Amino acid sequence: MLLLDTFVLALKNIWSNKMRTILTMLGIIIGVTAVIVIVGLGNGMTESVRQSFSAMGINSMSVSIWGRNSSRNASVDYMYGVVEDNPHYLRSISPYLQLTGGTVKEGRETYRYTGVYGVNEDYTDMANYTIADGRGLQYMDVKENRYVCVIGDYLAREAFNGNAVGEDIKVGPYRFKIVGVLAAKGSDPELQEGGEDDRIYIPYTVAMKINKTNVVDSYTVIMADENVANQAKATIEEALFAIYQDEDTYYVYSMSELLEQMNQTISMVVMVLTLIAGISLLVGGIGIMNIMLVSVSERTREIGIRKAMGARERTILFQFVVEAGTTSALGGVLGILLGYGLSAAATAMVPMIMPGESVAISPGTNAVLVSFGISVGIGVVFGYLPARRAARLNPIEALRYE
Repeated sequence: MLLLDTFVLALKNIWSNKMRTILTMLGIIIGVTAVIVIVGLGNGMTESVRQSFSAMGINSMSVSIWGRNSSRNASVDYMYGVVEDNPHYLRSISPYLQLTGGTVKEGRETYRYTGVYGVNEDYTDMANYTIADGRGLQYMDVKENRYVCVIGDYLAREAFNGNAVGEDIKVGPYRFKIVGVLAAKGSDPELQEGGEDDRIYIPYTVAMKINKTNVVDSYTVIMADENVANQAKATIEEALFAIYQDEDTYYVYSMSELLEQMNQTISMVVMVLTLIAGISLLVGGIGIMNIMLVSVSERTREIGIRKAMGARERTILFQFVVEAGTTSALGGVLGILLGYGLSAAATAMVPMIMPGESVAISPGTNAVLVSFGISVGIGVVFGYLPARRAARLNPIEALRYE
């Protein structure tokens, strides 16, 4: 009952000085709001990055080989064999060659930003593409060096008005028959020029012929499971080391590694910004201590009367600590509400500022609970000194106080 009575008394004292209380809580409100929004932004960015990587294939690895004039080379068949021999770690593989010097043309139009890549028949599935029209590349297309291609949604709409299958497209001096169109991956069709929907995929054997090379220096590999990323990476590296005997002649990295690094970077930035926002909480705590000292001075006679009537020091101490904690708790609640409001507004504004992008700024329950707990804790800690001063007042001197 004492706690409830003390809490009600604290609310009455706060209500009697509304403007002063609001100004006192301002530092707490700003600090909690900043923490809520910053943590929510960090969560939103982390989820957005994860979704982007999932679209590319979080269980994929990229292999780059430069060989440094080695007399031995890892052939395509050799790399295929590595995957087949390690089914527990590796699921599929595709050569990945970018065509050099091939300008894409359709009629009089030139598409300077369209990427042309040589891959095998498995690549579209590996890259999480869906065939929207026609078919994908097939094994016989690769084996027989057929000049066929699969194009992205952007090119199909811009160059062929959505009716691309069966048409020809010119890449440099070569003509390719379009056998399939990929479904769009991008969220905004107007912003796909040069993006992942502005691509042409041809058989890698044809790309090797056009590039005048008999060596593939880049591969995309799909792991059996993202949980075995380290073992899968080690398997590829060991196979390449067996050929080149030099770790500096190749580089293997996985999307899960990149995702982890980006998440760590985001977490570090969020932590630094949160610490900076925490300064507002510290300032708010100092404000609470200051206003509680003022309150003790204003209520010195009241304290003297209560002590003269038998109130113990711990009762007076408890009263002022609860009042300080209540003030900071109210500031924390207002900060949380304002933080959620700003988070919702920011979530709605992101697509307007950056068309095609969507980030859900969601603080999360843990951030809210921690922010509220810290705000209350700051009020109690910074309110203790004024409360202790009030509890130790001499009742006779307090009654004489004007």
